[in-house]
Amino acid sequence: MSRFLIFLTLFYLTFTFYGFQAFKTVVKSPWLQVLYWLLFVAALANAFIAFSGYDRSGPPNGHVAVSGGILLAFFVFGMFSGAFMLIEDVIRAFVWGYNKASGATTDSGSFLPSRRRFLSLTALGIAAIPFASLLYGMYKGKYNYKVLKYALHFEDLPDAFDGYKITQISDIHSGSFDNPSMVSYAVDLVNEQASDTILFTGDLVNNVAAEMDPWKDTFAKLRAKDGVYSVLGNHDYGDYQDWKGDSEAKARNLGRLKEIQKEMGFDLLLNEARFIEKDGERLALIGVENWGAGFKKAGDLDKAIEEVDKDDFKILMSHDPSHWELEVVDHDMHFHLTLSGHTHGMQFGIEIPGIVKWSPVKWRYKYWAGVYEQVGQYINVNRGFGYIGYPGRVGIWPEITVIELRKGAKPA
Repeated sequence: MSRFLIFLTLFYLTFTFYGFQAFKTVVKSPWLQVLYWLLFVAALANAFIAFSGYDRSGPPNGHVAVSGGILLAFFVFGMFSGAFMLIEDVIRAFVWGYNKASGATTDSGSFLPSRRRFLSLTALGIAAIPFASLLYGMYKGKYNYKVLKYALHFEDLPDAFDGYKITQISDIHSGSFDNPSMVSYAVDLVNEQASDTILFTGDLVNNVAAEMDPWKDTFAKLRAKDGVYSVLGNHDYGDYQDWKGDSEAKARNLGRLKEIQKEMGFDLLLNEARFIEKDGERLALIGVENWGAGFKKAGDLDKAIEEVDKDDFKILMSHDPSHWELEVVDHDMHFHLTLSGHTHGMQFGIEIPGIVKWSPVKWRYKYWAGVYEQVGQYINVNRGFGYIGYPGRVGIWPEITVIELRKGAKPA
């Protein structure tokens, strides 16, 4: 066992112990107290068994993801409840020291104050909220699809495209799916938007092209009048798979993933552009390979726009929103709308429209979910269609974005 795993295990058990102090203060039954420990130890043991047998050169392992998610839920419960008890112990220690030094006496004859039942109840109640949320996120939240609609205004939008509708999906991560009926429902939901075009902004799989085989026919049902277009995300290149030094196998995998997109009817843009024409006018649809801060930089924006005129209305598909911040916004070309994904909104956060939008991922990405504007250029960061790592979503739900292009100035 690595030192890191030993540290995590000790950290987990420490907070489990402190959380137990709250539990035993409230629950006096010895059988339930034993059950508390059995559940926490079982979650840890199950995760160890799952991860010890995981081979990164093989296909995705659902047992690993679920075991990790359950362990995370128990860890968060122990951490929240244990933190309260740890703080209480620090206070009790100060009181003990003061009583000892001052020679104070107590009715019980002990200098150490007993634990407060109210504080223990508060600790357990607060800890139960993220615990239940994480379990709900695994059971229901990961398929709680939301359709988010935006109307974006552009004074130089060609007249023929006033009212043009785009549906964006991103981060399918097909290797994580475990519910065919819900995935099929989501694909139907995309089609129900009846947009003029569907744009997929990368991460079709977690690691290998074969993950898409069970879902290929489902996503082949996506339909739009002007077609379905796609780009690659960082996971699509197979960089996180253990290929055991077989670079040819890795290259074949990427080739197969590109073939699958073609078989599904996706027009994959690899640093290139397409033009959608209507009533003698056109808009440029530009797609770059993945380019991200700290990730693969296969995208070549200048190559992608070789056939694009400066006066064209431009929609850019680029998986990682850091590309927009670091290269796109200040480019000589004016990219009217960029569509990205990648962040997933960390699959965890709090969103109440018009009131609060928060996720820990904001500390990593400046632009992490929704529509942003800089110097007259927009980006939409899609929260993702699928999930990876933690097999669920809490507060940041899977997203289908519908964007309507409107001619004219933005309303005041």
